[in-house]
Amino acid sequence: MNAINKLSLVSAVILSSTLICAVNSANAFSESDFQMNFKSFTQAKSDADAEKAATGFQEMLKAEPANPLLMAYAGAATTKLATTTIFPWKKMSYSEDGLAMLDKALQLSSNTNAAAVMHGTVPVILEAKFVAANTFLAVPGFMNRGSQGQKLLNEILQHPLFSSTAVDFRGAVWMRAANLAIDQKHPELAKTYLNAIIQANAPQAANANSLLKGIPS
Repeated sequence: MNAINKLSLVSAVILSSTLICAVNSANAFSESDFQMNFKSFTQAKSDADAEKAATGFQEMLKAEPANPLLMAYAGAATTKLATTTIFPWKKMSYSEDGLAMLDKALQLSSNTNAAAVMHGTVPVILEAKFVAANTFLAVPGFMNRGSQGQKLLNEILQHPLFSSTAVDFRGAVWMRAANLAIDQKHPELAKTYLNAIIQANAPQAANANSLLKGIPS
């Protein structure tokens, strides 16, 4: 899969957990502004949409520069701008800037009380890690972020608070883990995650069933 298509998957995967981001935010930022930028990011149909999302999250971040969630989404949206240009130096600039922001988001979230700071029903530390994991797994291999992305995904799955998050979020994480297992030729592990989605009746259950049918028994 080429870099542009892989980066496009970042927003597609995150989109599956939209509902968990919509209510009861414990953060100071405007949730309506967040959702507007989130929609531009996850449903971008043009370069202009991607640019709007990146600019929007960056503007929100200026008001709360220590907010790990805003830093994570600003980083992911900035990284996605690499898909909007044909110039290699601009692709690298967007990618490096975005990845640096994601690194900062992870640092900030590690200093946050995971149980107390929530976004919807999801601890900020888990959502920030998921945004980072998706992006790290999507960027080209030569950027050497794949192993870090996989490590973050495993940390989310093993986190004691994961089981109490909304089923939308759990389904999105399981689906990403299943796709990674398929890519890495681990069909039995993929089945485990896909069956977890189905058993939890997550919104991704139909897609999980479709993927299961394609895995040899």
